[in-house]
Amino acid sequence: MTAVQCHSGYEYAQRPVVFQWEEKKLVVSRVIGEWKTPDGKLFRVLTKGDQVFDLLYNTMEDEWITQQQ
Repeated sequence: MTAVQCHSGYEYAQRPVVFQWEEKKLVVSRVIGEWKTPDGKLFRVLTKGDQVFDLLYNTMEDEWITQQQ
């Protein structure tokens, strides 16, 4: 499970802003894409260090899953 801080307005997990990867905090510089999946919301993000990650918020399990691209 990944620790993710996100902007939440009218619903939870509108936009991730910071997340933890391999014991480092990474800041999201922009969201490249956003999709709804059967498991929840999937965000493809670019970090300030120019790394690309997929962040999936699994709504049924109430957890974040991270995968580096």
